[in-house]
Amino acid sequence: MKPVAVVAITPGGFALARRIAEALGSGEVHGLARRCAGADVAFDDTVGHLADLFAEGRAIVAVCAAGIVIRALAPLFADKASEPPVIAVGEDGAHVVPLTGGHRGANRLARDIAAAIGGAAAITTASDGALGIALDDPPAGYELADQGAVKDFARRLLAGEAVRIEGAAPWLAGAGLREEPDAALAITVGERAVAGTAQRLVYHPAVLAVGIGAERGADAEEAVALVLATLEEAGLARQSVALVASLDVKEDEPAIHSVSETLSRPARFFTAAALEAETPRLANPSHAVFRAVGCHGVAEAAALAGAGAGGVLLVEKRVGTRVTCAVARAPAPIDVRATGRARAALAIVGLGPGAAGWRSGEAGALIAAASDVVGYGRYLDLAGPPRPGQRAHRFALGEEARRVACALDLAAEGRQVALVSSGDAGIYGMAALAFEMIEAGSAQWRRIAVTVAPGISALQAAAARAGAPLGHDFCAISLSDLMTPGDVIERRIEAAATADFVVALYNPASRRRRDPIRRALQILARHRAGATPVVLARELGRPAERVEIARLDAFDADRVDMLSVVLIGSTATRCLARGDGTSAVYTPRGYGVGADPCRRRGSAS
Repeated sequence: MKPVAVVAITPGGFALARRIAEALGSGEVHGLARRCAGADVAFDDTVGHLADLFAEGRAIVAVCAAGIVIRALAPLFADKASEPPVIAVGEDGAHVVPLTGGHRGANRLARDIAAAIGGAAAITTASDGALGIALDDPPAGYELADQGAVKDFARRLLAGEAVRIEGAAPWLAGAGLREEPDAALAITVGERAVAGTAQRLVYHPAVLAVGIGAERGADAEEAVALVLATLEEAGLARQSVALVASLDVKEDEPAIHSVSETLSRPARFFTAAALEAETPRLANPSHAVFRAVGCHGVAEAAALAGAGAGGVLLVEKRVGTRVTCAVARAPAPIDVRATGRARAALAIVGLGPGAAGWRSGEAGALIAAASDVVGYGRYLDLAGPPRPGQRAHRFALGEEARRVACALDLAAEGRQVALVSSGDAGIYGMAALAFEMIEAGSAQWRRIAVTVAPGISALQAAAARAGAPLGHDFCAISLSDLMTPGDVIERRIEAAATADFVVALYNPASRRRRDPIRRALQILARHRAGATPVVLARELGRPAERVEIARLDAFDADRVDMLSVVLIGSTATRCLARGDGTSAVYTPRGYGVGADPCRRRGSAS
């Protein structure tokens, strides 16, 4: 589930938005770029950004006047049953107003925010006000079986009809309900698959843990079919499943994750020692299983471990061809966050050149959600200050392997880790090194789920600032000889020059390493006219940004350093002089506007 988007458009609102995000624990601060520096996600168009979030189905907490939000979203209002929660919070924090999605979490979210910031939640929903509860928005740990029956059911309760409550429902204790044991209306709470009717609301508590054992490479469809059949034959509701559990060496087993995805419930994993501790409660302990994995059972033990100390085994081990499953019941809704651990996960995040506005929403969300952020110190500064409870692991330039090893070790411990890289993590960034180390590393590293979030690369940023020099075929070459021998680099430059690519040169020079850039320019000059445009871009997206355009025969290599990227045009690349005195470099694609773009053409003016 994506984090709540807490949106701010002023510095004062930004400070409150940060407080709200921290109080929610899963909030992500979105800030108007020109006023709210340091936001997790920056935007330039308030109305457009709010509309995009709403269309995406994100829960929105907007720290601004309610009218701004209403005017932005009114054209999108259509179906209140599917609209995401939208809340307006005054900049003084005095009032928290749910605007849409009141019965899809907005009312509850508004109350939580108000309690955290000392404001008042303005709840206007009729049933909430009269009954003190939202029948179609039960608290965490409970799920309503049939949303369609709520409206008429609530109307009858508001008219004064009595209701009988079947099952444990502590969250209903403080509601203004008139209870009678023989009432026609009923609220049933339990894990059994009971059908709801016009006179019966059914709530399923998340008290079931499904344990799964699987051979390596077990068929995912078999695993899903076995679990669904097991629940159906036992008369258990899928909505009451809180989690899918297994042994930690199965963290990367597709069959287990297929069951998790089918049930829309998280997968949690336990060590062999934790499962072995459940042996006294197993119905079918196995010495063969113990010899294989270090515990006397996986399916039953994982189900019991997932259900906790007070759990009981409801369904003993069911055996499929290569999969087993079992079901245990907890005495109360299971707190999944405190149960077992999620699959080890590492996000390798491209920050882009540095400007917050050039960072993708995915990158911002992954950094905000991480328990640990790892990277070169300067990149961590670009990522922004860590949120409360988030740990930053800083490394010096040149410690790339140590950075990756730290990130992998933290992920293997079960922490949510973001490894940050400038530009795009997959273009001369940390992603390739991470996969290389995973391949050569421990089995524990190989079980880690890896997500790579793209960023704007230096060549893209430089091209955008200069015009469109990458409009036709291009290549990128690093001039650093730390990883690649110099003669190999020169052969690649020669090949790119011969093939008439636009060439982007990364790591072009340092204080001591000046010859590679000069040699590269010499090679390219043999295949290019002197008027070929060259773009020198430095500190892109940062206050010291500088972009220069020169001719190849007049380019000063001494102006190049490690913070630069250099783009050298192909024989078709042009430099367009504009009326305002600026120039734009572009490489025609060949849409028939002019002559054949693969032939040399003079500068346009």
